[in-house]
Amino acid sequence: MSRPVRWSYVFADRPAAHFGRACDFWTAVTGTALSQPRGDEGEFVTLVPEGSDACVKAQAVTDGDGGAHLDLAVDDVPAFVAAALESGAGTAARHDGWAVLRSPAGQLLCVVPWQGESERPPVVDGARVDQICMDVPPSAYATEVAFWSALLPDWPSRPGSRPEFRVVEQPPGLPVRILLQRLETERAAGAHLDLTCGPDVGAVRARHEELGAVVVAGRPHWTVMRDPAGGLYCLTGRDARTGGLPQPVAPPPEPATGR
Repeated sequence: MSRPVRWSYVFADRPAAHFGRACDFWTAVTGTALSQPRGDEGEFVTLVPEGSDACVKAQAVTDGDGGAHLDLAVDDVPAFVAAALESGAGTAARHDGWAVLRSPAGQLLCVVPWQGESERPPVVDGARVDQICMDVPPSAYATEVAFWSALLPDWPSRPGSRPEFRVVEQPPGLPVRILLQRLETERAAGAHLDLTCGPDVGAVRARHEELGAVVVAGRPHWTVMRDPAGGLYCLTGRDARTGGLPQPVAPPPEPATGR
């Protein structure tokens, strides 16, 4: 039975003490404006783009250093929650009209009502938030892959570009996909945001550094960054418009030789 997801959001969860810095940074790099705060403590905000629908939000947290989590917007929240529980999720909290779940590995996931969102935000200054990477301990990885494949049957699940990656690709029109990453060592599951920046990761990195981010580590196809609130995220070399892997550049043709 199909359980279509109508829209997807990613949350940047950041420590309450540095939440203002986080909001300043993420609105700057996404070209968005901040909504009015919501929640009992004003802990939720939406990063609102001009002329399209939002897909990035932020939450002030009081426990830990933050991270990221996924919101799935659906037509029928109770039915989707029931399907998630049947697929192996646990209940973290229930609210009026929405719910917080935990994946088998312990990753938080919110199920919320769809509000008619349909237009994906554009690329801004060469980059776009388009992926949540879930960092999964080795012992839970196979179960986590099976969970997301069962929960999202309309999202193609395929091997990633490296053995430790599994891509859960969003259907056309949705803004955010899932990357499952198998960690090398056992630790608690977590998640972080990824931005596509191809073909010029260097220019995007320089702009983020000007806004207060710092480079943590460089990899062949991505760069690990830390934002001004201390949250980790990655800049990837995937194409900023399509999300696809960068295409190899063909070598120039051999010069013709006469006889």
